[in-house]
Amino acid sequence: MGYELYVITDPTLAGGLSHEEIARLAIEGGADAIQLRDKKCDKQDLVATGRRMRKVTRDASVLFVVNDWLDVALSCGADGVHLGQSDLQVHEARARAPREFIIGASVSCAADAILAVQQGADYVAASPVFPTASKPDAGATCGIAGIRQIKRAVDVPVVAIGGIGLHNVQEVLEAGADGIAVISAVVAQPDITRAAREMKKRIVDSLSSR
Repeated sequence: MGYELYVITDPTLAGGLSHEEIARLAIEGGADAIQLRDKKCDKQDLVATGRRMRKVTRDASVLFVVNDWLDVALSCGADGVHLGQSDLQVHEARARAPREFIIGASVSCAADAILAVQQGADYVAASPVFPTASKPDAGATCGIAGIRQIKRAVDVPVVAIGGIGLHNVQEVLEAGADGIAVISAVVAQPDITRAAREMKKRIVDSLSSR
């Protein structure tokens, strides 16, 4: 399991499709990891949704991560949790999670990345790289230079997120990112599977040439 194409679900952007349907379509297009992200759903419904998504991702041998909530991730059998900078601290999640459980952390600079890894993060997400409407609370951008600095600072996979599409994915990967996390570039497109397939091809081609 890897992080090359990491798709984050959003039913609103997908025109009302369910989280699990988005996951299925993205996986058909080559997604390597799926993150359940829903800021409006209550925890009980989120667990139920997560369990349905767990089946979809398990059947396809794709990594499944829940955004924000460690307890939800554990309850639905996810592979891991992704923590934002205002969520549970990485070291607290690591203390409560099973040994093999994956913990990802959003970081905006090399210092954040170093701290996250010291506390037990298995991967970090440089966020946001460029301005993005999908995550209006994401904060200041780190840019291409930020990816380079974060990649040099840590020895875990670095996933880039924020304003990334087919037009700029190559420069992000050339800066050292190991994978690309996307919402709008795949989920908001008329054909999610085709959008995922096109993005995955661009990622694979860029990684193989660096």
